[in-house]
Amino acid sequence: MAGRRQKVLVLGGTTEARRLAEALAVAPEVDAVLSYAGRTESPLAVPVPWRVGGFGGVPGLIDYLRAERIDRVVDATHPFAAQMSANAVAACAAAGVPLVALERAPWRPAPGDRWIEVDSLEDAVAAVGDAPRRVFLGIGRLHLDAFAARPQHHYLVRLVDAPRDALPLPNVTVVVARGPFDVAGDRALMTEHGSEMVVSKNAGGTAAVAKIIAARDLGLPVVMVRRPDIPARPSVQTVAAVTAWLVGDTAPEDGHDDASGGAERGV
Repeated sequence: MAGRRQKVLVLGGTTEARRLAEALAVAPEVDAVLSYAGRTESPLAVPVPWRVGGFGGVPGLIDYLRAERIDRVVDATHPFAAQMSANAVAACAAAGVPLVALERAPWRPAPGDRWIEVDSLEDAVAAVGDAPRRVFLGIGRLHLDAFAARPQHHYLVRLVDAPRDALPLPNVTVVVARGPFDVAGDRALMTEHGSEMVVSKNAGGTAAVAKIIAARDLGLPVVMVRRPDIPARPSVQTVAAVTAWLVGDTAPEDGHDDASGGAERGV
């Protein structure tokens, strides 16, 4: 890399990815490009070059890394973007490009929480039960069709973008809003709509933890979907740790950190 700036690919779509892009925009000797998955119609602007869309699986990502002469990759995707993360591990290994994950610590139940932990969205559908109830689905728009199997419930869904087509749920209220959210606002939202249960993926971090704390405050059960398995890779939890790795001051540790997450801290 002598004589040229280090080129870094950031796999993004999260608050952490945006914060990292802001840090790298002013970092000496680093040229960063942020890759969005394309699931949000209007992603927030970032001060570095960015692209939208997939790479074409592992072979396509390998080709991209080589064609663009990428020196390092930071996986700052959502904890449930398991396929992209697995592709990144495989492609970086094949191309000989160092990889680190900027990974949020998972949420942990705190006193007062009424969690029902499940391994999949299908298990979450079953956990909601058969008796009609009002359910806040805090899972984004991509997996709503799983809950069409339980049409007797009334669902409250919060989306970043207004849906262009009818949602697969016959009895649904849609709120269009972009996080991060605060506890008072989420508590008021659940109270206004009479929510009796919350369904959430264990995203971790602070941007979406408000609904978990609000459910605790209101005494509501939370069906919590555990994170999917991802191949082992070096990981860190802060933007500062990533930038230190990029300038060679530290080496990230392999595996996932089990530190307590945002559900115990608030926002």
